[in-house]
Amino acid sequence: MRAEARFGDAPAATLDYFPAAAIGAPLLVFIHGGYWRMMDKADFSWVAPAFNAVGCAVAIPNYSLAPAAPIETMVAEMRAALAWLWRNSALLGHDRDRIVVAGHSAGGHLTAMMLATDWDADRSGLPAHLLKGGIAISGLFDLQPLVRTPFLTADLKLDDARAAALSPVLLVPATDAPLVTAVGGDESSEFRRQTRLIHERWPVNAGAARDVPLPGRNHFSACDALAEPGHPLFSKALELLQR
Repeated sequence: MRAEARFGDAPAATLDYFPAAAIGAPLLVFIHGGYWRMMDKADFSWVAPAFNAVGCAVAIPNYSLAPAAPIETMVAEMRAALAWLWRNSALLGHDRDRIVVAGHSAGGHLTAMMLATDWDADRSGLPAHLLKGGIAISGLFDLQPLVRTPFLTADLKLDDARAAALSPVLLVPATDAPLVTAVGGDESSEFRRQTRLIHERWPVNAGAARDVPLPGRNHFSACDALAEPGHPLFSKALELLQR
């Protein structure tokens, strides 16, 4: 069963919620990719059934897309979505103390940005440990190369300063919530470099990064592994959700 909910005022500030059968279930929040420019939550409804089947709720938020919105707006909207899901846990039926965020490609970037978020920075009453973990599949963690990537420059409009401020590799995890990474063995060298870099930059004692190998997977089939029961990435997601 799917229910759509609104978490903010922007036209894109909506999410699809797939409840678990039982009250108090852990919640997986999946953030879609698309180079911050395309895709929709409806394209990823297939993530939910496998997690619902093992007693987990799933939420899939939308966010405003480039070129109409800058990446900073997308980060703010994903923070708003997670805050809304935490505050409305009693109404929705999930356990607000067991929320895990996952994302693919640009969604992997946004996932890491969520783990670097100080949730109570504005004294909003949100807990520092709002997230129990994150899963970044083929994530983009160093945005500096995108400043001069021809097919992205017109839409993203990044400069060096903004790319640095939006690069998780240059930020510090806000808590010790673990980050699990996964990148396809058939991915480009750049996507593999991005994953190696986040492991190098995020220290083990602050957001311990762990990697799940995905041999034979390309950029798109890498994401499929998350919702394949029996796959090590699916098992790792359940491990985080059940902490």
